[in-house]
Amino acid sequence: MTVATGGHPPIYHLSAPTGQAIRPQASRPKGGMLIGALAEPRFAATTFRLAPGEALLLYTDGLTEARTETGDMLGEQGLTAFLTERSGPAGATAIVEDTVALIDTLPRDAGDDVALLALSVPAADTDVDGAAVTAHTIAPAGPTPEKHP
Repeated sequence: MTVATGGHPPIYHLSAPTGQAIRPQASRPKGGMLIGALAEPRFAATTFRLAPGEALLLYTDGLTEARTETGDMLGEQGLTAFLTERSGPAGATAIVEDTVALIDTLPRDAGDDVALLALSVPAADTDVDGAAVTAHTIAPAGPTPEKHP
C-alpha cells in the first residue's frame, strides 16, 4: 500500500508478533506540502506492506494536539506510548475503538476535530478473510445553532 501525504502527522505501522505486545512504528514521509495552500503542491509518499496481523493508523492532528489533564498536548510521544501499552489486537476496529476510548478520557474544552482511519490484515490464526478498514470522526462541541420558528 502506498500512502501519500501533504504534511500530515506520521502514519503508525502496528505489528504484533505472536505472543508479543504491539509495536508501533511511526513513519513520516519526507517532504509534502500543505494540501490546498499552493497551486502545485508536492506530495510525499511511502509504501507499506502489511502482513497478517499488522495494521496502519492514520489520523488528523486533532489527536496529537488534544490536551491532557495537565494541559500538555498528547503529542506523538503520548500516542506512541498509548499504542505500545494497549493490549488489544492489531485489528482496525479495535485500534479505532481503543483510540476513541483514549480521546474520551481527555478534556473536551481544548480539542480540535479528530478523524481516525485504521486498516488491517487479519492475523493468520483468525477466521476473518480479507482486510478490515474502520474510520471514525469526532468534532468538538460547539455552540448550538439558534432555532427559528
